Amino acid sequence: MTGDIRALLARHLPDYRVRSVRRLGHGLDNFVYEVNEELLLRRSRVADPQANRQEVARLAAVRELSPLPVPEVVFADDETGTIAYRKLTGEPLNHILDGLRPELLAEPLGTFLSAIHGAAPGHMRDLAPLDVYPAPTLLQDAELDYRDVEHYVPEPQRPLVERFLHDNPPDEPRSLRFCHNDLGAEHVLVNAATSEITGIIDWTDAAITDPAHDFALIYRDLGPEIFALTLTHYEFDLTQEDRSRVIFYARCALIEDLAYGLSTGPRHYADAALSHLAWTFAD
Repeated sequence: MTGDIRALLARHLPDYRVRSVRRLGHGLDNFVYEVNEELLLRRSRVADPQANRQEVARLAAVRELSPLPVPEVVFADDETGTIAYRKLTGEPLNHILDGLRPELLAEPLGTFLSAIHGAAPGHMRDLAPLDVYPAPTLLQDAELDYRDVEHYVPEPQRPLVERFLHDNPPDEPRSLRFCHNDLGAEHVLVNAATSEITGIIDWTDAAITDPAHDFALIYRDLGPEIFALTLTHYEFDLTQEDRSRVIFYARCALIEDLAYGLSTGPRHYADAALSHLAWTFAD
């Protein structure tokens, strides 16, 4: 596969000297490669030229909106579903949570989400799909995932999850906004020495959807206190109903990550899910 990456680089950057190509990892939809420690190439498992072009246009729009750095496209190859970006500085937040000062993340995250969620949905509709997944269906999916992995959950914590799975899902949102839609700690880059956010990456799942989805992963990965502090820097109101959906989505996402990390995905997804289970499911 690295030979294919080298061929793409030769085609699009003929004068660029390739010294190293390293596969960094993969997700459900993509593989990621690092070139010369300065470029990142994201290659789709299944090429979709239209989706590739849409993501390039979306990133250009996001760069205009975002107060935080986002990837800059160097080239795109629609035939293979590849996009090359300049590598941003910093480490994924999920790698360096120990010793970090998470309270310093709240203001930039709140300001960032204000800017992104403030984009006119009609304008962004051509750049991001509509993503509306009913809460009852999410809850059903979460229960199916949990039944596959419940024996991995520490026994004292199982009642927390069981109670959630038997509760009623929240009402649907009254309005939708442009969202990152996958704002987990792995997609937030941070300077470990200063706790400064240096970038927001992976905009593949960006969509017109419920803004509570973006807050849900902050709640799951950083905890309710940082979620509450982030809201103090967010310019839109979150009603009690909105906050209920934040917690609901956070719990569904944690169960999904637990199942993914224990089956086909990297184990660190499951480890993080188990580590964050108590605060995500606490009353």
